[in-house]
Amino acid sequence: MDQLKDLLVDDLKDLLHAETQLLQALPKMAEAANNPKLKEAFNKHLQQTEGHVERLKFAFELLGEKPQPKTCKGMQGLIAEGQETIEESKDEEELSSDLALIGAAQKVEHYEISGYGTARCLARQIGERQVATMLSQTLGEEESADYLLSEISKPILQDALSMDSGPQPVSIAKTKAQKA
Repeated sequence: MDQLKDLLVDDLKDLLHAETQLLQALPKMAEAANNPKLKEAFNKHLQQTEGHVERLKFAFELLGEKPQPKTCKGMQGLIAEGQETIEESKDEEELSSDLALIGAAQKVEHYEISGYGTARCLARQIGERQVATMLSQTLGEEESADYLLSEISKPILQDALSMDSGPQPVSIAKTKAQKA
């Protein structure tokens, strides 16, 4: 049981560092976004992330541990990729730039979903129901953020595809029907 608790605490330390890094990255992503709904989603998730950090600190308290972050190399890599996406998409059209930002953000969300899912499972296994409940709440918010990003991407993708398609060929059947 002690080993599982140690593993949970280690995961929480990793998540704490990941969320702390995200607090610095989300304003940059919001600034780089062109679509107003995407900007709003990044800013909303920034507020949620502040709450995630507070929940993690409370989880440490419930476990009798000090909330000390452990370097999260996974999130460091994802944030570096996100920054690279911002830099590379500066010269792209707004639609493709926003789609690239959404892709980078969803990679982060999927990483967090995995981390919170694992930590919640460990908390349940060792009987830390209150910690598991808090982790479930955060997990739900991460899943909702991922879903929202997917929904925001749909009309952006549709607009990008319609701009790329140019004039469409007229079908022969349609032309014959119009003559009749």
